[in-house]
Amino acid sequence: MAIGERIRFFRNLCGMTQKYLGQVVGFPEKTADIRMAQYESGSRTPKADLTNNLAEVFGISASALTVPDIDSYNGLMHTLFTLEDLYGLKITELDGEVCLHLDKGMGTNYITMFEMFTAWKEQAEKLKNGEISKEEYDNWRYNYPASNIHK
Repeated sequence: MAIGERIRFFRNLCGMTQKYLGQVVGFPEKTADIRMAQYESGSRTPKADLTNNLAEVFGISASALTVPDIDSYNGLMHTLFTLEDLYGLKITELDGEVCLHLDKGMGTNYITMFEMFTAWKEQAEKLKNGEISKEEYDNWRYNYPASNIHK
């Protein structure tokens, strides 16, 4: 999810208008909504100082706004938090193990994610059972969704 979408998500979560948020972060009243619309649409990208200011206004970490670096544990966690927000991915415990699962209350997002996760699980099981090679499994993953052919 791009930073503009995250700004919109948190702005809406806080019940703010674009104009109000723009004014809070220091834009003139006349252009505050236009500037925020540009950031939210992705036609402009906020610099670090504005990103930090927005995060402060929302009462969140700047990492929750920026496109996460999944090569770090913090970036991975913020990616998972975003997946929770957008797709209803939930963390629970099952038989003493920490698990991620889909929220059935997410409507079409749930159905779509369920179908994708099911296809992934089927391929992982084929690998585990020796029905396909690691190379075939990787080929499926790295070419998804083009490779999403049920065999």
